[in-house]
Amino acid sequence: MQTAPAKTTSGLRFDIRLTILIGVLVALCVVGYALNSTFLGENNISIMLRLAAAIGVVSVGMTFVIISGGIDLSVGSMVALSSVWMTTLATQEYGPWVMVLCALLVGLGAGLINGVLIAYGKVVPFIATLAMYASARGLAERLSERQTQVVREQGFLDFFRGDFLGIPALIWMLAVVFAVGWIVLNRTTFGRRTFAIGGNTEAARLAGINVKLHTAMVYAIAGLCCGIAAVMVVARTTSGASTNGMFYELDAIAAVVIGGTLLSGGRGTLIGTLIGVLIFTVVNSIFTQNNLETDIQNIAKGVIIVAAVLLQTLTSRRAKT
Repeated sequence: MQTAPAKTTSGLRFDIRLTILIGVLVALCVVGYALNSTFLGENNISIMLRLAAAIGVVSVGMTFVIISGGIDLSVGSMVALSSVWMTTLATQEYGPWVMVLCALLVGLGAGLINGVLIAYGKVVPFIATLAMYASARGLAERLSERQTQVVREQGFLDFFRGDFLGIPALIWMLAVVFAVGWIVLNRTTFGRRTFAIGGNTEAARLAGINVKLHTAMVYAIAGLCCGIAAVMVVARTTSGASTNGMFYELDAIAAVVIGGTLLSGGRGTLIGTLIGVLIFTVVNSIFTQNNLETDIQNIAKGVIIVAAVLLQTLTSRRAKT
């Protein structure tokens, strides 16, 4: 009898958090428009969404990982490795869909290695993914010989740089990944088990959940998202390089935290993550359009992240009281 009111209170608190995030996003858009009248123009909105697409897909995978109580510092390096592997001359000779399959398999494989090391090797997530961060980036440099690999497969460029119903393919890809991720997280047993493991690993194990297998699968999902993001980055830049995905891990973690997902796990939302990605994208666009210094931009990002974490801390304390 007492669980319903508690759930309602939690839901209300959750809705308020999302409302605040939406308010911040709208306020930033107003500021951008005040500084530059073309900020909310169709062209600039399209550019911002295309820039947000890849990091948005990576952030979907990161949301799963953090909700499960983990962390993944290797997402940027996995994007780089996937982008390099799919753009080698040997891979491009087999056509666009083999290129895409290669990126997905490389990302999935790297993520699965993370998951196996963490779940079955009992390596701390921070250490396991930090090792993948270094090794995947190093392997990408080795494969590409630190050279930018230009995409010569025109079919790939025509499809992934094209539009469908007037909307760029990259934005459609983000929408599809987000929709599938939301359904899996909120409407399937897999999603419920992800929340359960993040909330209390031992209780989840006692409830009959195969915690090790599930953890490995969560990191595999994050890797798969990195493979998809690599396809998007290559389509946008028309090249594969070992520098692709640089700092994606920081941007993804920041977007997830800003979106309201607890770093300790057990609670989170993909809708909040998407809003977090859009907030950072809008901030970047404001700074870029107004020729503001990069260091000031990084300071602004840091302030936003700290404010989000402080808001989480205050909310958690009030919930306990």
